[in-house]
Formats: sequence, C-alpha cells, structure tokens
Amino acid sequence: MMIVCFGDSLTSGFQSPTPENPTGKEMPYGYYLQEWLGDSVEVQVCGVCGELTGEMALRFGHDVLQQQPSHVVLLGGTNDLGWNAQPVEIMRNLVKMYESARAAQVVPIPVTVPSIRVDVAGGGPDAEAWIGQHLSRRTQLNSCIQEYALVKGLPWIDLFTATIESETGQLAAQYSNDGLHLTTGGYRLLARLLYDQVFAKAFPRVQE
Repeated sequence: MMIVCFGDSLTSGFQSPTPENPTGKEMPYGYYLQEWLGDSVEVQVCGVCGELTGEMALRFGHDVLQQQPSHVVLLGGTNDLGWNAQPVEIMRNLVKMYESARAAQVVPIPVTVPSIRVDVAGGGPDAEAWIGQHLSRRTQLNSCIQEYALVKGLPWIDLFTATIESETGQLAAQYSNDGLHLTTGGYRLLARLLYDQVFAKAFPRVQE
C-alpha cells in the first residue's frame, strides 16, 4: 500500500535558514507519517517548491495516479494566493485533482492552506488592509475545500485552524518558520493530524 503526499513547498517541508536551523533543512511531514506508520505502508513525498495548482494538476497523472496509491494527501494553493489568484480559480484546479484521484479509485485527502504571518506593526491602515485581504482569500479558499470534502464524504485536514493565532488569524509564531513556511513542529503537527484523523484508522497501528 502507498500514500502520496502531493503539493508544493509545504509538502517538500521547506524551511528558510534560521539561527535554530542554519542550513534550512527540509523536514517533510511525510517523513513523520512514515515513522508512525512503520512498514505497513509506503509514504512518498512529492512536493515541488513554488508550484502553482495549475502546474500541480499537469503532473498529477504521472506523479500520483501512475503510482496507484491508496490515498493522496493534497495541499496546494499557497503560491496561487501569493500571486493574487482568486479562490474560485484555485479551487477549480484542486477539484480537477480530487476528481481525477476519485475516478482512479484513489482517496484524496484535501488539506486547508495554512495562514501567513506578517508584522504589520507601524504599517498603518494600508498594511492592515493588505493582510486582511490575504487572510480573507485564504478563508474563502479553505471554506471551498472544506465544503467539497464534506459533500463528497472525504477525510480532510484543517491545517489552517490547527496552526493559527486565534486573536489575529495569522500563522502562530510557533508554527511559522518565515511567515509562510512551517517550522519542524508545524510539519510534525500536520503528520500527527493525518495519522490521528485518517491513517490510524486506515492502516494497522505499528508504532507510536
């Protein structure tokens, strides 16, 4: 059995260099998932940094469907949002991949896009309006992802809610590597959510 973790830099586990992680070592959440699942299933990590959902859709057949996995964890849209794409456009690409997986008897697991973290102190109304607009589009996209999963009866992971700072709606400092990518703790949290909410039920529990 196989699980494919498919997406952009949030799937590849990208981290910008920091004093705590000077090399910027990648820490894909799929690595943690593999540890917890043990030998009961193979976990493949297939993330491309900087990729848009349209580009993801183009390689979906080769990188996912040809592998014939039982599940594909699909996290995409962060880069599209960074280029000011509209949520409906992003969702159209995500749905193409969800539906292609379902048609091939592969269970897609949609993941909501995490928030961003920006220091707007002293930036005035323009800065606050900017971050508000970015958060609004994330909320719209994530609502579409959630609705699709619920309508189709699919397991899904709300990474956005799990990693936000409740008072601001921004990515919580403990999960923010550079304001966009996750810390090691953030990637580990995504793996734990997937394991606890989906794969502990789908596959035998081998190890903690």
